[in-house]
Amino acid sequence: MKYLNEILGVRYPIIQGGMANIANGTFAAACSNAGGLGLIGTGGMNPDMLREEIDKCRSLTDKPFGVNIMLMHPAADEFAEIVVEKKVPVVTTGAGNPAKYMESFKNAGIIVIPVVAAAILAKHLESLGADAVIAEGCESGGHIGEMTTMTLVPQVCDAVNIPVIAAGGIADNRQFRAALALGACGVQVGTVLLATPECPIHENYKNAVIKAKGNDAVVTGRIGGTPVRVLRNQMTREYIKQEKAGADKMELEKFTLGSLRRAVFDGDTKTGSLMAGQTCGQVKEIRSVADVFADITGGEF
Repeated sequence: MKYLNEILGVRYPIIQGGMANIANGTFAAACSNAGGLGLIGTGGMNPDMLREEIDKCRSLTDKPFGVNIMLMHPAADEFAEIVVEKKVPVVTTGAGNPAKYMESFKNAGIIVIPVVAAAILAKHLESLGADAVIAEGCESGGHIGEMTTMTLVPQVCDAVNIPVIAAGGIADNRQFRAALALGACGVQVGTVLLATPECPIHENYKNAVIKAKGNDAVVTGRIGGTPVRVLRNQMTREYIKQEKAGADKMELEKFTLGSLRRAVFDGDTKTGSLMAGQTCGQVKEIRSVADVFADITGGEF
């Protein structure tokens, strides 16, 4: 089996998660320079911003990097054109099926790696020409599926003949080795990178992650079918209370509208959406991205 680093031409078999409003060009470049594959996340961006962040990333690293396209984003079609135009080497996709972009991506020589939460979607995407898939379990932060990484990864590995990358619940060498044992060729990580000096989130957000225990990563929107894992705070308590009382989506949106930006940029830890996965309970201090990657891989690469 080829490890992810061999496929992508990077040092470590690690992808940095394309976290909305967080994964900008500077952060992606820092993660690529540290030996992983840095990703620019399009969540919270418009087309002009994406062009700017790709240029910024290129000015800060000569290593491979990628762009994550959230397919539910209203500008997804334009984002897809921009990554082709800018000759971005790798594209990951989330929240949907990238079928309609696959031909243009492949013609441009882009490595396409969709995120999946079920084996059946992985199999379908393989038939469309996906180069690999990221099997993301519900331990992760942000938008989640139902299956855990432990159950999802082997089922996806059994369903496809392309490389599988494990994501969700991975923050140290034990979890990295477990992912490889399940059949993955590498991992994608997000929560563990929040507490790095390179990560552009507000210090309050970083401190909240460091203080959090694993069971502080709660899920909002589960009843309404839009589950998102975030750190417990005033907003989540009120949201879950109203959700259980039968509030509709419009009422619940009042809590979440702009809440991620408030957390990331303003450091609002009370009403902001502090997206983080269950590995928050393992994040105890601020460490550089290079240290995090070296720790996860245990000096094996």
